[in-house]
Amino acid sequence: MCLWIVPVSSTFSTESTITLTDQTNLLPFEKVIVVFCGLSLCTLVSALDSVVIATTIPTISKTLNAGSTVSWVPAAFLLTSTSFQPLYGRFSDIFGRKAALTTAIAIFMIGNLISGFSKSINQLIIARGISGAGGGGILNMCQIIISDIVSLRERGKYQGIISFVSAIGFVVGPIIGGALSERVSWNWGFWITIPISLVSVCIVVFVLPLKPVQGSIRRKLFAIDYLGTILSLIGCGLILLPLIWGGVIFPWSSPQVLGSFCGGLVVTVVFCLWEWKGAELPIVPMNMFRQLTVNGVSIASFISGFISFSSIYYIPQYSQVVVGYNSLDAAVFLIPYFVTLVVGSWIVGMIIHRTGKYKTINASGYTLWAIACGLLSTVTLKTSMAAFVIYMLLAGLGAGQTIQTGIVAIQASVPRKDMSVVTAFRSFIRLLGGALTLAIGAMIINNTLRNSMVNLNLPSSIISTVIDNPFLLLASPASVMLSKEQALSILSNGYTCGFRIVFIVNAIGAAIAAIASIYMIEDKDLSRGEEVDDSLNSEKEPASGDSTNDALQNSKSNMV
Repeated sequence: MCLWIVPVSSTFSTESTITLTDQTNLLPFEKVIVVFCGLSLCTLVSALDSVVIATTIPTISKTLNAGSTVSWVPAAFLLTSTSFQPLYGRFSDIFGRKAALTTAIAIFMIGNLISGFSKSINQLIIARGISGAGGGGILNMCQIIISDIVSLRERGKYQGIISFVSAIGFVVGPIIGGALSERVSWNWGFWITIPISLVSVCIVVFVLPLKPVQGSIRRKLFAIDYLGTILSLIGCGLILLPLIWGGVIFPWSSPQVLGSFCGGLVVTVVFCLWEWKGAELPIVPMNMFRQLTVNGVSIASFISGFISFSSIYYIPQYSQVVVGYNSLDAAVFLIPYFVTLVVGSWIVGMIIHRTGKYKTINASGYTLWAIACGLLSTVTLKTSMAAFVIYMLLAGLGAGQTIQTGIVAIQASVPRKDMSVVTAFRSFIRLLGGALTLAIGAMIINNTLRNSMVNLNLPSSIISTVIDNPFLLLASPASVMLSKEQALSILSNGYTCGFRIVFIVNAIGAAIAAIASIYMIEDKDLSRGEEVDDSLNSEKEPASGDSTNDALQNSKSNMV
């Protein structure tokens, strides 16, 4: 085990350095399987939460009379999960992987428990913000732990376990979410993940053979980049707010919109300067951007999050509002996408294991995804179900080719000691894209819905009511002085136009990601010498567990 010595200012301690423990612990096959089974449950929790909640959003909007405010339910989760995402990388370096993952799951469970008991949309938004603070760390920590126990080249062989469990969550999740919304209650969409989370916490605490870290609790607490986290949270919030307000609550040229957006940009600049010059242990080290591949993967990951979340949240909404399906039927629309996404991801993992190459796969994945998004932008009420399913299958296959390739590419481009930080940053930038797409998607659809009512000469109060709660128009058109035919025409034209624009933007984004993959991402040697040596040692000796004596003994001969 190596110790990384990081110089810091001694503002809160007489120590002038922070000692970070190398937590790499390459395990033999039989122990890797045990660990992956535990991590798979964590992945299942995350998959179920994202898909179940996506399919219950329309029901929540109707039940709580939330209108367009309901977009803040997923946005609040993404806002906090995005902001706290990079912290988990450093948190796990300082306190250990097990402590970080356990904390993430615990916060996530508390947030979902409160979400289920929410009586108003504001309570639900706050509760989902709490869930996001923990949920953002679950998948992030699973990816970091995988990088600790399996070498880059071998990772594809074992990723099938994670992919299979993700398939269960993604395929069954929409059906569960739709069934709960229609036949039980939307509240259970949040509560259903709690029992699985409890089991996963027990496995993390008692089963995962992860290394301990050294140092006093006081020094570790002072090493956390609190200011960086606060700046990240404020910056994301200030940038998201004008995207939700613009053209709906306030005009785009209003002081509220312009002031919030400019303030967000200023805070972002301050955040970057702080991370570059001021932070003791930066959550986003600026020197990693010297690697061209890191920049390429960051661009592609941002776009990947943008496209993925818009698909998950707006396809079920379109099928309910325009096509007239209930929550359960609308959930089925996502199944083709997730099936090919998971299958494609697993196949790509095996190809990377055999060839050690990932650049071409990544670029071709984004190219296929761009084509699929272009096809989805042509969907109307006249589109056949067979055509729609084919479009979704293509989109999932393209997306599946980009998941593992992005992670492997960015991890291979940095030294092993920076792997947790760069993994956390990739998750951060991907979720940031997801957070922005929900705000931008809501803006686009709300504005196209408004435009579809311009020629009807409706009072502004009725137009605002329809935008805030389109389900009211669907259920009771007479309440807003419209006939049923007029109501259906407004929803069909408004949502179809908005849906088309969203997926045209997605297609353009995927094309940009493909170009970035071609010109900025490079194939690296995945058979690192240090990992090969550790792999050989793991076959000869028992893998290190939570023994402090083993950690201290190894550190004496490996200090750098």
